[in-house]
Amino acid sequence: MEYRGYDSSGIAVTAPDDPLGAGIKLVKRAGKLKNLEDRITEIGADQFTGGTAIGHTRWATHGRPTDENAHPHRSFDEKVAIVHNGIIENFAALRKEVEGHGIEFASETDSEVAAHLLALAYNEGDTAGDFRASALKVLNRLEGAFTLLFMHAEHPGQIIAARRSTPLIIGVGEDEMFLGSDVAAFIEHTRNAVELGQDNVVVITREGYEVLNFDGSTSEGKPFTIDWDLAAAEKGGFDSFMMKEIHEQPAAVRDTLAGHFQDGKIILDEQHLSEQDLKYVNQVFVVACGSAYHSGLLAKYAIEHWVRIPVQIEVASEFRYRDPVLDERTLVLAISQSGETADTLEAVRHAKSQGAKVLAVCNTNGSQIPRESDAVLYTHAGPEIGVASTKAFLAQVAANYIVGLALAQAHGTKYPDEIAEIYASLEEIPAKIEQLLEVNTQVKEIADYLGTVKTMLFLGRGVGFPVALEGALKLKELAYIHAEGFAAGELKHGPIALIEDDLPVVIVVPSPKGVKQLHSKIVSNIQEIRARGAKTIVIAEEGDTSVEPYANWLIRIPESASIMQPLLATVPLQFLSAAIARNCGNDDIDKPRNLAKSVTVE
Repeated sequence: MEYRGYDSSGIAVTAPDDPLGAGIKLVKRAGKLKNLEDRITEIGADQFTGGTAIGHTRWATHGRPTDENAHPHRSFDEKVAIVHNGIIENFAALRKEVEGHGIEFASETDSEVAAHLLALAYNEGDTAGDFRASALKVLNRLEGAFTLLFMHAEHPGQIIAARRSTPLIIGVGEDEMFLGSDVAAFIEHTRNAVELGQDNVVVITREGYEVLNFDGSTSEGKPFTIDWDLAAAEKGGFDSFMMKEIHEQPAAVRDTLAGHFQDGKIILDEQHLSEQDLKYVNQVFVVACGSAYHSGLLAKYAIEHWVRIPVQIEVASEFRYRDPVLDERTLVLAISQSGETADTLEAVRHAKSQGAKVLAVCNTNGSQIPRESDAVLYTHAGPEIGVASTKAFLAQVAANYIVGLALAQAHGTKYPDEIAEIYASLEEIPAKIEQLLEVNTQVKEIADYLGTVKTMLFLGRGVGFPVALEGALKLKELAYIHAEGFAAGELKHGPIALIEDDLPVVIVVPSPKGVKQLHSKIVSNIQEIRARGAKTIVIAEEGDTSVEPYANWLIRIPESASIMQPLLATVPLQFLSAAIARNCGNDDIDKPRNLAKSVTVE
């Protein structure tokens, strides 16, 4: 699970045959997981054997990445250990209360307060001596989004865990039980899992599990079987997960499209919106973050073109704060790879409170955003380990186009034969992506020529503009250098001042068979930046000869309908960002600094 956040890590262990003697054994270290492994080796791994254990890889929210702020956290009496994902929003008031008992905090985190509160509840008052009741008492005092795991030295055969708006899944093994924020944490040991709902608490022992609500009443989880194996979380011969996942994109797009066009009609996955509901929609808001936001920009192009209703694209973190105009005829398209993105989840909740309908596009079955939406379309990209999104992004674009076609079908703005033709064009894309995987050699040669790049610009027009934005984001994430994406028409309105000798500029060229005026204008843009000394890396479709005189390097992509081009033009930019990142000194492209795979806090 290191890929979800990895600025520090730690474990806590208690042995069933030594519940009171040694208490809880704990070790934690800032930095990568290897730092923890080295420390355990130094102490002696035999010191950390036991029947019950919790561990955590942390992405900092409250407090810097230090040994002290690393998880697990232990209570003042050293009998409670906790790990925590999320944010406890009322921690300041709770911390003041705990300090009023004369307890000193060992960290700067919000998380530590939960350990002390549990110890206080267990040691005194109406829940004294009752681990479960004490845990429920504490949980009901916490505000925010969190997953919490509690362990107590006097109850070494139990772990109590709870989730509120952040992920938690049970793994059911033989004579052993697991808890994780993702099935990748325990897939090596079991394929049997249980999905927990919002505000669920679970008590696990080696024999089994019991699911409760926060008020202590009995609840139920949703069992499911994991249908991908451990090899899906291994590199498969590639030097990074990211490179493996780029090569998995044909399958990701193919699997996302599969089954959504049957008997001449577009169908979604978990559909609680009727075709009449979709027909009633007169505006769409797309809410998303990062790469998902760029996929949403492409949804805007497709939906407005096919359905002729207005689409607004919103950064999820800003959506609810600017008081958008929503009503019962609004459809909110919420896009999130994990289904747990905090900003997008809060946008969904705001939209629902305003009476809007919500359709989620998500890669994680059973996650919170789909659970709270009216309908969902799952991208079947499989687990994406690399922090910088590749296959999940292309799968999102494909899924967004399916949503656009479903709306066009409901509104009658496209005839059935037109929808069938567009869908057939989509189904041709995976094979074309397969062809594009061969450009990696050419891209490496370009990156080697460029060497250590300090800054890059990316230009595009039409659907090439979101591709330019995504290309710039990938380079920022992986190479830690300044990169910007622009609409090429904006060049003369300021950005052209940035052009200087040898500045690398990537240009995504629209098909000459699309809007011809658009193509000729971007060719003019290329000439303008070449005249000022820039080095041009041109991405153009096969057969487009008009760009050849103006390209320092020309990367060819297969011909396709204009709206499909982003599914192809993105691939060379993924390869380029990875190659430049390595030339700039970042060999670990799976784990860009300061980033986490799933952003479960606002």
